[in-house]
Amino acid sequence: MQSSAKKAAMPAITLAALGVVFGDIGTSPLYALRQCFSAAHIAISEATVMGILSLIFWCMMLTISFKYVTVIMRADNNGEGGIMSLLALNLRSTRIAEDKKIYLIALGFIGASLFFGDGIITPAISVLSAIEGLSIATPMFNHWLMPLAIGILTGLFLLQRHGTATMGKFFGPITLLWFLSIGLLGLLSIAQTPFVLAMMSPHWAISFVVQQPYVAFLTMGAVILTMTGGEALYADMGHFGRMPIKLAWFMIVLPCLLLNYAGQGALLLRDPNAIANPFYMLVPNWALYPMIGLATAAAVIASQAVITGVFSMANQAIQLRYLPRLTVRHTSDVEQGQIYVPFINWVLFISVLILILLFHNSNNLASAYGVAVTMTMLCGTILISILAYGFWRWPIWKVALFAIPFLVIDLVFVASTSLKIVAGGWVPILIGAVMFTILMTWKDGRAIVLQRLEKDALPMDVFIKSINLSPDFIFVPGHAVYLTGTPNIVPHAMLHNIKHNKVLHEKNILVTVVTRDVPYVPPIERIRVEQLEQRFYRIFVYYGFKDQPNIPKALTQAYEQMGIELDMMQMSFFISRDRLIHTVGDGMAPWREKLFISMQRNTSPVSDFYQIPPNRVVEMGSQIEI
Repeated sequence: MQSSAKKAAMPAITLAALGVVFGDIGTSPLYALRQCFSAAHIAISEATVMGILSLIFWCMMLTISFKYVTVIMRADNNGEGGIMSLLALNLRSTRIAEDKKIYLIALGFIGASLFFGDGIITPAISVLSAIEGLSIATPMFNHWLMPLAIGILTGLFLLQRHGTATMGKFFGPITLLWFLSIGLLGLLSIAQTPFVLAMMSPHWAISFVVQQPYVAFLTMGAVILTMTGGEALYADMGHFGRMPIKLAWFMIVLPCLLLNYAGQGALLLRDPNAIANPFYMLVPNWALYPMIGLATAAAVIASQAVITGVFSMANQAIQLRYLPRLTVRHTSDVEQGQIYVPFINWVLFISVLILILLFHNSNNLASAYGVAVTMTMLCGTILISILAYGFWRWPIWKVALFAIPFLVIDLVFVASTSLKIVAGGWVPILIGAVMFTILMTWKDGRAIVLQRLEKDALPMDVFIKSINLSPDFIFVPGHAVYLTGTPNIVPHAMLHNIKHNKVLHEKNILVTVVTRDVPYVPPIERIRVEQLEQRFYRIFVYYGFKDQPNIPKALTQAYEQMGIELDMMQMSFFISRDRLIHTVGDGMAPWREKLFISMQRNTSPVSDFYQIPPNRVVEMGSQIEI
């Protein structure tokens, strides 16, 4: 019964997946083929057109259809995908030495950092390339392209705080119309020049590479643009499941993309001058304005999907303690994944505006785009190869059979796009370097703080014994909750409470939040309660990296297990507000320590992050030298 219900819902889920997963790769025909010729200043001839189309065809079949859809999408972490899920799976492997896992974390951080760069470049290039069709209609729009792009993107980022649930209902149908339209345009052009379908023969790609190796090498840096957004197939697997994404890819997206690229190639064979904008020159004059409108809608949807992906990745990194706490707002009461991260939203918006003002058009931005995509794909190939060896237990020969060809392809892409670092490729590298520094600094800084806290700490069992040996010690009515990351030692807030107020409460609850390397933790596994003594309890609250922490709700569940009635009005939450002091000595470099201290001071309040009522919170300050 459940299986038949899933089958009945499959078309609807597949349609929804179209709108979220494939927006980025679906808007690539707007600029990718044009960029292939302009990247290396290639003369248009039958050999070059067919050679480039053949490269596009085989790269899409090997990299997207085989590597991502067939192999990488098998790496699901309880149904979830994405770079953080892949990293979490790798860290579980027993075949990888513990001291080597820091390299896996670094590799995962590089991939995540580059994905953040992708989140900045995608909105800029997608919207710019969509509205550039207006200059085909009439030159009078040339001066208005940048202001129009900025206006559209400003509206998009302003809408984020309202959530995308309402807009999301239209994403699937609009994206389906987009793919069918570009497929039909390509088919009409192919009908006039059917010879172009010979691009499926690898002979054309091989001949192009052999006869013009340097030109082919330069072209590969633009061919990668046809695959931008390929990583979204894996990253969004948790939202829709593997099967709807596979169905959408093989039944709709892949055929329509290939038809459109072939149609653009057929047009170039008939009219080499169409290279100015082969996508829009496929469109009949009467349909040009509707197509520009549809392309702009598709570009906005692609941008929305990437922005949502960045929010989701940032939230996962916060839960895994790889980023400082940021304000995360839930924009839907029904869908758990609908979140809005204000700080990330406005950083993305300002960065996108700077990119548009720096590069002016999609042609210039393409150089920056390629570098981000190729390096992300390389990180993915390395991580999935390590996963196949360490987690799936593939023999070495099988790992090598998969890894070596794709590492060679990815390295060719990286080498080709690296030639454009000066022309714009420095942008994603700079963004990635900044994000990587932030991630590693926060991770290392937290480790140093925990080490300092544990160094001269008082063990909890010793403290309880000392309290019991003091018969005159005063206990006041009520329950005190202490949030602590070190459950075996006395929280600073508890020591400060005794020092300043000379009392403890009749019930003292130590709460430690543990984030597991799975997306969600079932409610039945959420709580573990330990009674240390009549007045002291230790509660462990377990969340997945996609769960939203809610301490009051978790305490309700814990109190049911403890058989105690919960009265929130009789409960005080004591939180340590640590003030970090920079000192000369062991630890991180001084500039990294200062960066960590700055991030720590600007984290969102613990009460907000854990959804604790502010009027029940008592903050106790302490100083920690790092």
